[in-house]
Amino acid sequence: MSANSPEGTAPSAPMVNIVLVKGGRTKISYPAELLHDNGTRLAVRAAWAGAGVRDFGFVRFEPGDVFTEYYWRDQWYSVKEVRDAAGTLKGWYCDIARPARLAGTDLVVEDLDLDLWRSADGTDVRRLDEDEFEESGLAQSDPPAASAAVAALDELESLAREGGFEKLLV
Repeated sequence: MSANSPEGTAPSAPMVNIVLVKGGRTKISYPAELLHDNGTRLAVRAAWAGAGVRDFGFVRFEPGDVFTEYYWRDQWYSVKEVRDAAGTLKGWYCDIARPARLAGTDLVVEDLDLDLWRSADGTDVRRLDEDEFEESGLAQSDPPAASAAVAALDELESLAREGGFEKLLV
């Protein structure tokens, strides 16, 4: 028990603020509990930060859902494990993004529009928002970043379909 903790209470986990940037502007910002940071990969836990329910048709994110999110300082993606309020795994939502950077207590992630979904049972793996990625103009404005983003999506999809996906998260 920490010397600073009152008798009978556990020390609280450090908090970070997840800052998701898209198109140069903050899209969403929310607090998260820092679970792990080994210098390359960070893991955080946060409640669903959206307003109300977001129904994608293949999954619903809703109040009570808990996200365990994995960010890398050297990879072009993040992986979010999604569980409902009872703890049942819904699946994994993956954002293709520039490598994460920690600035003070802000974990800043620049979303590059491409996404991947993998259902809990692994039978539904789908690429998302490829049209938004094309419309973003990243291929013209920053070809190396666009190439890295597509390669990251291909890598995640391969791991999700062929095995090894869960090894990213341990």
